[in-house]
Amino acid sequence: MLIQYYGHSCFKISAKPLGRGQEEINIFLDPFDKEIGLRPPQGQADLALVSHQHHDHNNVQSLKGQPMVIDIPGEYSFKGISIIGVPSYHDAEKKIANTIFILEAEEMRLCHLGDLGAELEQKELDLINSVDVLMVPIGGKYTLDYKKAVDLIKKIEPAIIIPMHYKINGSTLDIDDEKKFCNEIGNCSREKVSKINLKKKDLEEKVMETIVMNPD
Repeated sequence: MLIQYYGHSCFKISAKPLGRGQEEINIFLDPFDKEIGLRPPQGQADLALVSHQHHDHNNVQSLKGQPMVIDIPGEYSFKGISIIGVPSYHDAEKKIANTIFILEAEEMRLCHLGDLGAELEQKELDLINSVDVLMVPIGGKYTLDYKKAVDLIKKIEPAIIIPMHYKINGSTLDIDDEKKFCNEIGNCSREKVSKINLKKKDLEEKVMETIVMNPD
C-alpha cells in the first residue's frame, strides 16, 4: 500500500484488494481547491472520499477519471475494499457534520478523521480503536488542536500516526504548524516524507509512531 500526501488533509492511497491479479485501486481523501494556496491534486482516481462539503476538502473535480464519490456515513464496498463512514462533527458545538472514514485494504485498517473538531463518544471510539494508521488533524481553529489531538491518539493507540490539516509552506490557512503537536507527542519523525509504502508486517512492532509528511 502506498500513501501519498498532497498537503492539508488530502491523501492518495493506492492499494490492491486481496487476491491475485487484482488491479490497484487509487483512493483520494479530501481533495482541496487552489484557494488554500497549494496545488490541488490531479491524479487518476477510482474512489474519492469527502469528509464534508467545504472547498478545501471536496474538490473532486480536480481528479482525473470518473471516481465514485462517497461523502456521507455508511458501510460501503468498492472493488474489494471495505469503507466505513462514521458520523461526527466539525465543530465543538456539533452543528457541522463531518464523516470519519475507515478503510480496510491489504489486511490493514486506516482511519482518516476528516475535519474532526469535537470529542468522540464511546461508540465512535469503539469503531476506531483497532485501526493501524490514524490520520489526525492537529492545526486547531477549524479542527482539533494539538493537545486534543494527542489526547484522542492516546485513546486509540494506532501503530502509525500521520498528522494532517496543519500549516505547511505555501498554505494560506491560519492554522498551527506541526511543532506544538510534535513537542506534545514527543516522537515525530525527524525527516518529512511525501510517500509511505506500508505492508502489514511493517506494523507488527510499531506503537504510536508519528510520521510527519510534506508534499513533493
